[in-house]
Amino acid sequence: MLSRFLPRFLMTFCICLFIVMMQFLWRYIDELVGKGLGVDVIAELFFYAALSMVPLALPLSILLAALMTFGDLGEHVELTALKSSGISLTTIMKPLAVLIGIVAIGAFFFQNNVLPKSQVKMWTLLFSMRQTSPTLDIPEGAVYSQIPGYNIFVKRKDKERDMLHGVLIYDVSNAAMYPRIVAADSGRLSMTEDKRHLVLTLYKGSWYEEMKGGGGVRGMSGELYRRETFHDKEIMIPYDANFTRMDDETMRSQYVGKNITELRQTIDSVRIKVDSAATQVLSKMRTTPVCGVPSQRMVVKDGKVHYERSHEVQVDQPVDIDEIMKQLPPTEQQQLLNQAIMRTTMTMQDQQFQGYSINDDNYVIRRHQIELMKKFTLSLACLIFFFIGAPLGAIIRKGGLGMPIVVSVLLFIVYYIIDNMGYKLARDGRWPVWQGIWLSSAVLLPLGIFLTKKAVNDSAVFNPDAWLNFLRRFTGLHQTRKLEAKEVIIDEVVDEVALARIDGLKTACTELLNRYPGRQSYLKYWQQGYDKAAIKSLAEHVDSVVDYLSNSRDQMVLNKAMDFPVIRQLLTYQPVTIKNVGTVIAALLPIALPLWLLGLRHQKNLKRDIGMTIKTCDQLTAIFNGEYNREMEYSVK
Repeated sequence: MLSRFLPRFLMTFCICLFIVMMQFLWRYIDELVGKGLGVDVIAELFFYAALSMVPLALPLSILLAALMTFGDLGEHVELTALKSSGISLTTIMKPLAVLIGIVAIGAFFFQNNVLPKSQVKMWTLLFSMRQTSPTLDIPEGAVYSQIPGYNIFVKRKDKERDMLHGVLIYDVSNAAMYPRIVAADSGRLSMTEDKRHLVLTLYKGSWYEEMKGGGGVRGMSGELYRRETFHDKEIMIPYDANFTRMDDETMRSQYVGKNITELRQTIDSVRIKVDSAATQVLSKMRTTPVCGVPSQRMVVKDGKVHYERSHEVQVDQPVDIDEIMKQLPPTEQQQLLNQAIMRTTMTMQDQQFQGYSINDDNYVIRRHQIELMKKFTLSLACLIFFFIGAPLGAIIRKGGLGMPIVVSVLLFIVYYIIDNMGYKLARDGRWPVWQGIWLSSAVLLPLGIFLTKKAVNDSAVFNPDAWLNFLRRFTGLHQTRKLEAKEVIIDEVVDEVALARIDGLKTACTELLNRYPGRQSYLKYWQQGYDKAAIKSLAEHVDSVVDYLSNSRDQMVLNKAMDFPVIRQLLTYQPVTIKNVGTVIAALLPIALPLWLLGLRHQKNLKRDIGMTIKTCDQLTAIFNGEYNREMEYSVK
C-alpha cells in the first residue's frame, strides 16, 4: 500500500503546489514585471512562496492521492480480492493511516517552525519589490508617469541612435511651486552609474516656469514667469532603480512571523492592554459628574486610592428644567446650550477614540488567535481528507486522473469556501475565533466518518436504486412491477393455496381501509396519522402474494399479478409517533400546514393503491375460478 500511495502522493503534491503557485503568480504578476529584478531574487521569492503555499496544497494532494490509490484498487478488482482473502478495509488503510498521521505531525511542526520564517521572507521580498522603481521604458505617443514628480511625453523614438524626438516634460516635483514645462526638439536618456539618477540631455528647446506673484518687488505686479531658450541642456532627475531589500524585523513582528509561544505572548500582552484601557474608561465614567454632582469621590486611605459613593442630592419636588431656562435671558440660554453641545461632543469623541483603540487591539488579538489555531487545523485537515478520499475511492472504484480529480476538486472547493467564510467571520469578530477557524473541520469530519463507515460495511452509497427508493419515501413516486415467465419452476402454484392467499390479502386490505374511513383532520393527522407498522405489514403481504404468483405458468396470472401496486412506505403517513410532539408541531402553522396537505394527498394515494389491490384480488379470484371476463377490467368495486 505504501509503494502504491507514495508515488501518487508525491506526484499530486507537486501538481497541486504548481497550481497554487500559478495562482500566486497571476495575483502578483503586476508587481514583478517591469522592475528589472534578477533571476536570483525572483527564484528566492518563488521558493518562499512555495513553502507558504504548502498548507493549501498538502490536504488536496492527500485527498487526490487517496482517491486514486483506492479507486485504482477497486477498478482492478484488487480490493475485492483482498476483502475475499479476509483482509478488511481498515487493515488495508492502516499503513496509510499511520503515514498520514506522521505527515500530520510533520505539518504541525512545519506550521509552527518553518512557515513563519518563510512567510516573513516572502512578504519582505514582496514589499521590497513594490517599492522598487519600474524599469524605464518611455512609450511613443503616450504620457509616461512612472517617474515620481514628472510626466514625460515622447512623440517618436529612434532606437538605432537611441534618440527621443518631440520631448515634452511636465515637472511637478515641487508641490509648493507652479509646475515647470520643458519642450525640446530631441533628447537622449541615460542613467548614472549608481542607478540613482536619470540624466536627460535635451537639444533645441525651451524652459517655461511660472513663479509666484511679484507684488512685493519694486515696480512689479501680477504674476512672474521665466522663459529660457537653450541649444543643449542636461536635466538630472532623482530615480532609484536599484532593488533594496527591506529589513525582516518589520514582518517578524507581525502575526505571520510568530510561532505558538510568540503568538500566545502577544495575545496575553495585548489583552492586558485592552483590559487596562477598559478599566480606565470605566473609572473615568464613574468619576464623571452628572449634572454637576459627582457620583463618586476619591479617598486616599493608607496610601491607596479608593472610590466611595457620594451623598445623593435629594430635592423636595421635581425640578422643571424648561421653566428655569425660560427665566434666563436669551443670550444665557444660547450659551448654556452651546456649552452642553460642546461637552457632549467632546465626551462622545473621547469615547469613540477610546473605542477605536480598543477595537484595533481586539482585531490584533483575533488575528493572532486565528494564526495560533491554524497551526493545528492543517494537521486535522490532512487526516480528514485521507478518511474522505480513501473510502470514497473504495466506493466509486475509479482510478486514474479523471474521476478522482473531479471529485477532489469539488470537495476541496467546498472545503475552501467554508474555511474562507469561517475565517472572515472570525476575523471581523462576528463569530468567536474558534468557531470560525474550526468550521470547515467540523463540517467535513462527519462526512469522513460517514464515508469510512459505509466503505467498511460495503454499503452502496452511490447505488442509484437506493437513492431513488430514499427519494420515493419523500416524494411519493410510483413504482411498477415486472414479472417474467420462469423457465424452471420449483414451487408450483396450487389454485387452492393461491385463492386462500388472495382472499387473506383482500381481507387485510379491507380491514385497513375500514380503519381509516375518512380524511384525517389537521390535529388528528399530527397526533395519530396512519399506522406505519400496519402499512408495512400489508406491503409485505402483497409482496409475498406476488412472489408466490410469479411461479405460475399461466401468462394471464402473471400479467394480472403485475397490476398489484407497490405499497410505499412514506414518512408522510405518520410524521411523528409521539402525540405530544405532534401537538407542538401542529402549532407551527406556517410549516405544518403544507406538510399536512402533502400528507393528505399521500394518504389518498395509499387508499387508491389499496383499492386497486382489492380489485386485482377479485380479478385473480375470477381467473382461478374460470369466471374472468374483460368487463371486470372496467368494473368499479
